[in-house]
Amino acid sequence: MNTSGQKPGKLKPQDVTRRFDRAAVKFDAVDFVHRHAAKGLFERMSPMLVNVERVLDAGAATGSGSRALARRFPRSRVLCLDSSAYMLKRAKKKRSRFARISELRADATRLPLREGSIDLVFANMLLPWIDDLPAFFMEINRVLRKDGLFVFSSLGPDSLGELRQAWSTVDRGEHVNAFIDMHDVGDRILQAGLREPVLDVDYLSVTYRSAGALFEDLTLTGARNSLEGRRKSLTGKNRFGDMKRALAGPAGDKSLVLRLELVFGHAWGSGLRSASGEFRLDVGDIGRRSRRRSD
Repeated sequence: MNTSGQKPGKLKPQDVTRRFDRAAVKFDAVDFVHRHAAKGLFERMSPMLVNVERVLDAGAATGSGSRALARRFPRSRVLCLDSSAYMLKRAKKKRSRFARISELRADATRLPLREGSIDLVFANMLLPWIDDLPAFFMEINRVLRKDGLFVFSSLGPDSLGELRQAWSTVDRGEHVNAFIDMHDVGDRILQAGLREPVLDVDYLSVTYRSAGALFEDLTLTGARNSLEGRRKSLTGKNRFGDMKRALAGPAGDKSLVLRLELVFGHAWGSGLRSASGEFRLDVGDIGRRSRRRSD
């Protein structure tokens, strides 16, 4: 039971940033899921035609996506944006001195960019760390030029179900993020004024040699519990041990498999904004299709 009085699933932004600051040094050694999702985004972008001069890599972490975008669009200027100063410090060290990449520390829901100034927004695995998705999508539509492209990846609600179930056997606290369904993502994209969102889902199974290896990876990628409703006291050794045994299953296997629901999507900038700050769409501009795939 959540006794903190906080909204279930709500993140604590300062904790998120602090965890990513600490994870920056070793992030690239354990960012398999991040890299896998980025590859999926680039594959989905291949058939899309868009004139790109300015790119925003939102939630760029150590900048691997920014560097790939700079190679993909060599004449473009890439903005490598993250809320973590330490992630951006690593990103700056890793890029070439002559790369057309600039680091920018900012909150993705309050972008310090002009309206219509961006041709392509790339957001790889950023959505799970955004509490106010309507504000985020409205900012994307604000900075994206008309017919500019927004591409993103995220985690769906089927992700980390094994971990959530294991924790539920020992207490009712908040331990795992609540990931939003792709259909709700599509609805919120439309409400923000972006056009023609298209979403699809892939599934990825990740095998860990032990529960300890899983939690080490979660720590090194900055993905440990940053929920406001989490327990304020330390989790007891006995409770944590019981959770790990539940995670291993009745056979007590040391290795374990976690299933991730990877959501991929794109939408187009509308360039439509009223003086009051409201977004408007003609009914004929609204369209959406979804596709589900299973490996």
